[in-house]
Amino acid sequence: MKATLRRRRPFAMQKIQQLVRLVQESHERPMTGEPRLPEIAGPGETGVTFLGHSSFLLQTGGKNILVDPVFSTRLIVLRRQRRPGVLVRDLPAIDLVLVTHAHMDHLDKASLRRVVRATRRLRGTVPEIVVPHGVEDLVEWMGFERVHALSWWESVEVQGLEITMTPCKHWGARMFRDTHREYGGYFITPLEGGQTIYHSGDTAYFGGFREIGARLRPDVALLPIGAYFPDSHRTVHTSPEEAVRGFVECGAKWMVPMHFGTFRLGREPMEEPVERLNADAIRRGIEDKVRVLAEGETMRLSRAGSILASRKGDEGGESSSRMAASYEHG
Repeated sequence: MKATLRRRRPFAMQKIQQLVRLVQESHERPMTGEPRLPEIAGPGETGVTFLGHSSFLLQTGGKNILVDPVFSTRLIVLRRQRRPGVLVRDLPAIDLVLVTHAHMDHLDKASLRRVVRATRRLRGTVPEIVVPHGVEDLVEWMGFERVHALSWWESVEVQGLEITMTPCKHWGARMFRDTHREYGGYFITPLEGGQTIYHSGDTAYFGGFREIGARLRPDVALLPIGAYFPDSHRTVHTSPEEAVRGFVECGAKWMVPMHFGTFRLGREPMEEPVERLNADAIRRGIEDKVRVLAEGETMRLSRAGSILASRKGDEGGESSSRMAASYEHG
């Protein structure tokens, strides 16, 4: 027993030291990036607005959806490196919130409460929310109109949308021992036609990308590209090259990367994920299908699925190239 404890103590100490280093580094430089006003999609259009990390405002089927909304400056002690692309007060009234799993950088209680309050002020109603099974207790007291819980491949019709929970390769515990909590991604289908959207949630590369493509064939895939180094992180996170492979295998028309640039969760340089993503897309000859969005930037699609010109210039935000260059140098 004593020998076992001696072997475990250095590992535990190493993890604590890694966390302390990440927290210290997250406070070394001032936050960068500036929020924008969201671009509103027109009738029949689909809008994908990157808010930062894995957070998105999605506009499809005439509904406004938030996925993994995190607007807080700090996750307890870990501070974000870039500001959210849109402020809560500037969001349209939200119809539905989707949360992929219980980790604090995806389920942020303070942000969820703010979204409920903001929608009530705007419209006098509150959103519904979809979570994985085992996560209901974390959100049921927040004032949502209704809480829906799903497992992999289960679907629910809500707000004129069909929401399907998709598999992923990750884990769902909020703390350390609550491993009953499930996790996954989401496939969003507007019931009256329009572009379908797949948000993978946090995931390592796995054969499920091909299965999701065969079953669902998404139009837009939102896929993670950060927190992959050291290599042990890739048991639960994809590298940029693995994300591109997953995009190809799921057969989507467009890829929008996520899970990069906002929080220091891996040891790779902050600007590296986008650089490696672009390089691999060029190598494969699909660079025109990969859209790196700056925080607050919106990709609008027509009903037929073609990209529409932005109604805005670059005012109030940064271009994708400047955004990528600024991660490390602030």
